[in-house]
Amino acid sequence: MRPLNHKTLRRVLRFLFYALCRIELVGVENIPGEGGVLGAANHLGRLDGPLIYAVLPREDVSALTATKYQRNPFFRWVLDSARVIWLNRENPDPNTIKAAIQFLRSGGILGIAPEGTRSKTRALIQAKPGVAFLATRANVPLLPIAVTGTETAIRDLIRLRKPRLRLVFGQLFTLPPLDRKNKDESLLRNADEIMCRIAVLLPVQYRGVYSDHPRLKELLYEESG
Repeated sequence: MRPLNHKTLRRVLRFLFYALCRIELVGVENIPGEGGVLGAANHLGRLDGPLIYAVLPREDVSALTATKYQRNPFFRWVLDSARVIWLNRENPDPNTIKAAIQFLRSGGILGIAPEGTRSKTRALIQAKPGVAFLATRANVPLLPIAVTGTETAIRDLIRLRKPRLRLVFGQLFTLPPLDRKNKDESLLRNADEIMCRIAVLLPVQYRGVYSDHPRLKELLYEESG
């Protein structure tokens, strides 16, 4: 089956989300109208990616998506229509990273889940260093995105209830350069920075392993002051 038109798919998804769910968007003004941006979001449920893809007020949107979804013909058709960049999480292909960097440098907004998988705890889990590597190589700002409500959304829909889905877009930020002598440590530091920027946008119960992170405490203090 031929992929659906990208704009048509976004319109259909947007209609369905607003018809079936209660959507709250906060900080939309933080989304730049143009230019390469890496959107980093927490990952609670299967609707996270489609929701962000549908509501972002830009057409040049893509995302890194796990190749496991290619095994399902319907999911593959939808995701090919969304023009995602396929990523093998177990064995990343250098060409995938090149495609992501090229997309960002061409001015697109690329979505990624730094945790690498859905959180089974319904709170933040440890981030993978890949997102920090990608952001550094592409040399683009990051947009932190906090998602809540998607962890129970499908269950609510099955019970004919309208789930409440909330997206909070934080302020753009950039990462410090990597220390070539301590690259692994620098990547971990930058990955934690990304997660703490997401955590500060989340209610306390969603902050998970970053709840007591010193950087999160600094950000909370800066926000309160």
